Amino acid sequence: MRKERIENASLYSEVTNRIIAELEEGRLPWVQPWDSAACGCTMPQNAGTARKYSGINVLILWAEVVHRGYASQRWLTYRQTEAAGGNVRRGEKGTVICYADRFTPKAEAEAARGEDREARQVAFLKRFVVFNVDQCEGLPEDYTFPMVSPDPVLAIAEADALIAASGARFNIGGAEAFYSPSHDFVQVPPQAAFYEPLNWYRTALHELAHWTGHGSRLDRDQRGGFGSEAYAKEELVAELAAAFTCASLGIAPTVRHSDYIASWLSVLRDDEKAIFRAASQASKASDYLLDFAGVEP
Repeated sequence: MRKERIENASLYSEVTNRIIAELEEGRLPWVQPWDSAACGCTMPQNAGTARKYSGINVLILWAEVVHRGYASQRWLTYRQTEAAGGNVRRGEKGTVICYADRFTPKAEAEAARGEDREARQVAFLKRFVVFNVDQCEGLPEDYTFPMVSPDPVLAIAEADALIAASGARFNIGGAEAFYSPSHDFVQVPPQAAFYEPLNWYRTALHELAHWTGHGSRLDRDQRGGFGSEAYAKEELVAELAAAFTCASLGIAPTVRHSDYIASWLSVLRDDEKAIFRAASQASKASDYLLDFAGVEP
């Protein structure tokens, strides 16, 4: 158990330090992560099951695609590669991703029953190694054919449909974009106020991500005032959720919230698990929004 805790701590710090290094260079790993990659704007997925990755694994795999210049966002474990009739090329190095969950130890469950209380759960983090299909050979054609990004025109139409279907109080006007937790409404300036109209969608989806955190929806802590740690954490969740939703809809906007980098760095340096929690909450927020557009997470 002690060895497992050390390995978990190492994975938390390894991923967090990588993201801190990117932020210190003035880059946001979740903004156009495909820009210098050979593949298009899309979410990473498992080539064998077609299941999309979520949470911190999205950031890990996006970063690896950019770093290695892969042409695909499809990934497989070593065993999945062999089961598909292929193999990982000699000398290729896999990418470590993780699976986080909670479980109730048997002794704790028995103690809780005897004391008539809720059993305490223990968090665990399990490592997996995956390989991009570009690192493999002999795979069936349906594992390797180019991934098709959503058509941008359709993607924008889907974003409009998502906004309408959400039922959110969504006001267009004024000079500022914000979500008001106390009054539960979103406000975004008109598209004409944006130098790049596509960024109107990123802004709208960012504010709608805040909207998902209301107590009647995903119930996140939104009590922090501007400049506080709680505020920075909620902004990070909304920024990641907007990036995940944009990628799912094929929208590739440019950076908008670089002014928050300093506060995000402070949060990540103080807590190596913060980016894991933020990415997990962001996936839930993005899935919540995408459901209105009929897009499978």
